[in-house]
Amino acid sequence: MSSSSEKPTPKKPTPLNCLMGATISGALGYALYNLTASIIQTFANKPLTSSNTLVLRIGSLVRTLVMGVASLGTFIFFFVSFGLILLAMQLLFQKEKTTKS
Repeated sequence: MSSSSEKPTPKKPTPLNCLMGATISGALGYALYNLTASIIQTFANKPLTSSNTLVLRIGSLVRTLVMGVASLGTFIFFFVSFGLILLAMQLLFQKEKTTKS
């Protein structure tokens, strides 16, 4: 019964794991960047055509929301990638500091 209540100790991050995660996140961020650019280009090439003001406002709102969500996803993946690179550098400097002491 005591073995089931014990929690496994989490693995400590290594610089290599951080850099691999940063590479994956950066690749996904780049793919989302290309998707966002494609969405924006498509919306720019196909303007809304209607004489109804409500239709134009709702169409503009939907386009803004789609571009915003795509841009937010792009930012999040690039931000995570940047954070993982900084974490890898921090772990490397901590390792060097402990080996010199």
